[in-house]
Amino acid sequence: MRVLERMAAWLGGGLACLLSMVGPAIAGEANPPYPDMAPVAQYAMASPGEEIDLARSAAPPSISAGAEILVLGPQGYETAVKGQNGFVCLVERSWTAGFEDPVFWNPQVRGPNCLNPAAARSVLPHILQRARWVLSGVSKPEMVSRTKAQLAANAYVMPESGAMSFMMSRRQNLSNAGGHWHPHVMFYVIDPGGAPWGADVAGSPVIAGRSDAEPVTVLMVPVAKWSDGTPETMDVKPMEMN
Repeated sequence: MRVLERMAAWLGGGLACLLSMVGPAIAGEANPPYPDMAPVAQYAMASPGEEIDLARSAAPPSISAGAEILVLGPQGYETAVKGQNGFVCLVERSWTAGFEDPVFWNPQVRGPNCLNPAAARSVLPHILQRARWVLSGVSKPEMVSRTKAQLAANAYVMPESGAMSFMMSRRQNLSNAGGHWHPHVMFYVIDPGGAPWGADVAGSPVIAGRSDAEPVTVLMVPVAKWSDGTPETMDVKPMEMN
C-alpha cells in the first residue's frame, strides 16, 4: 500500500476530501503533472537567507540553532552555516522522493528536514548524492541503475542505529496539492517492514514508508506541535514524499 493511502487510513475520513484532490496520483496518472525535470531555476529559492531560515524551521530552535545548515547550489548542497551539535538541516527538493512518486520532479516541493548525527552520517549522503546527480543532468533511469549498482556492490550506506530526523516546519510543502502535512519525526531503519514497529495498525501513530529502490524503511510519527511551538491543527494536506 502506498504511504499516502496508509496516511489516509490513519487519519480516517477527515482526509477523504483532501485525497480527492490528488486521487489520480494515488492510482497512477496516464499524464502525470510533472513527467520531467523543470528548469533548474525553478528548484531554487529566492535567496540563501530564505533557504537557511526555512531549513532551520524543520526542528525546534533548541536543536536547529546549533545545526549545520545546507543550501542548494548549482552543483548540489553547500554548507552555509557551520554547526556545533552534529545535526544538519536542509530543505529537500522533490527528487528526494521515491523514483516512482508523482511529485519527483515537482519544483514547488520544499521539505525542511533536520537530521541527527547518526542520520547525517548515513542518510544525508544519499540526499546529497541525489541532488548532485539531478543537477549534473543524470536521468531518472540512470539514477535507478546507479542505486541498484551500489546495492549490488555493497557500497550503499545503510542507516545507522538511531538515525532520525525532524520535519516539524509549518511551512513545509510536500505534495502536488501544495501545503503542509503534520509536523512529524522520522526514524530510518534497514528494511524490516513496519510490523516490528507497530506501524500501520489501528490506533498506532507510526506510519511506515518504504523506498521503491533502497532497502530502507522510514517510520513517520506525527507530533503535536510545529517547530515554533504552536499546536498543529487538522487543516492538513496529503503528503506524497518519503
